Amino acid sequence: MKSIFLLLSSLLLLAPAKAEVPSTGLLKSEFIYETAPFPSCHASTLAEPSGGGLIAAWFGGTAEKNPDVGIWVARLDHGKWTPPVEVATGLQTNGKRLPCWNPVLFQPKTGPLMLFYKVGPTPDTWWGMLRQSDDAGKTWSDARRLPEGILGPIKNKPVQLPNGDILSPTSSEHDGWRVHFERSSDGGKTWLATAPVNDGKKIGAIQPSLLFPGGDQLLAMGRTEQGKVFQITSPDAGQSWAPLTLSELPNPSSGTDAVTLRDGRHLIIYNHTARGRSPLNLAVSQDGRTWQAALVLENEPRAEFSYPAIIQTSDGMVHISYTWKRQKVKHAVIDPSKLTLQPIVDGQWPR
Repeated sequence: MKSIFLLLSSLLLLAPAKAEVPSTGLLKSEFIYETAPFPSCHASTLAEPSGGGLIAAWFGGTAEKNPDVGIWVARLDHGKWTPPVEVATGLQTNGKRLPCWNPVLFQPKTGPLMLFYKVGPTPDTWWGMLRQSDDAGKTWSDARRLPEGILGPIKNKPVQLPNGDILSPTSSEHDGWRVHFERSSDGGKTWLATAPVNDGKKIGAIQPSLLFPGGDQLLAMGRTEQGKVFQITSPDAGQSWAPLTLSELPNPSSGTDAVTLRDGRHLIIYNHTARGRSPLNLAVSQDGRTWQAALVLENEPRAEFSYPAIIQTSDGMVHISYTWKRQKVKHAVIDPSKLTLQPIVDGQWPR
């Protein structure tokens, strides 16, 4: 018996120690709702209202482009999502109803929570709308149409610059896919739009996100028709822009979003594939040029996981929402300090 004990002890000593599995940083992945009054949804957005909490919005109806598509909202209340509530429709004064599109939530440093969205038959004919809330999204002001020529943020959140200006990333599709920006110096009461920063021919680009590389520099990234995520920089807080170019990251003509963390790193959530809308990936960069693989949130072949939104809340956590198979909106929580990174070499996601 003693010899058997000694043999087992020796084998245990010779056995390799169990490798510790590094934390991915993914803390939670959940559906915002299980059932809803609409069968189809898309284009979610997130914000942290003044005072904390979390709010999400998206468009929902029978199918994208149908006139019954409205804007729906849910709030994270004591750890649970409230049931979806429709807060905007495309009902016109003549009784005709038009589809709603691409809501964008934004909480400025002072003032009410903003809900931008679009109304119109198609993306090349839609117009910008705005509702506001003083109680973290429980109730909303009357809808007002944005001034002619101002679309509002087209898919991704505005940013507030150190001088207080709100800079809205936007784009148009009526004369090629072209990116431009809209600026407000009075809390969103009035806006000025830049000219397009690309011609929509050499590179067709839409739906930018804004990042902060440091100082007065800005970096915008987003969707293209050329198979890569675009990038464009500004040296002077958006007053002027360098030529728009293509990054190393693939883009299957699907929406992306990005955020600069308080530690200075940049995150982008996107589909790292040449075609289709799966997988859904999270990448990290120190400089906005070279990216490292962090997470794969979804990877089911031939499914759709798309149009993500990403923010960092006051507790340092990163929140992501995205379309899950056009059926539901999914919400993920990530601790960015625990992400395990691997290099992306020659545009290939590491195995």
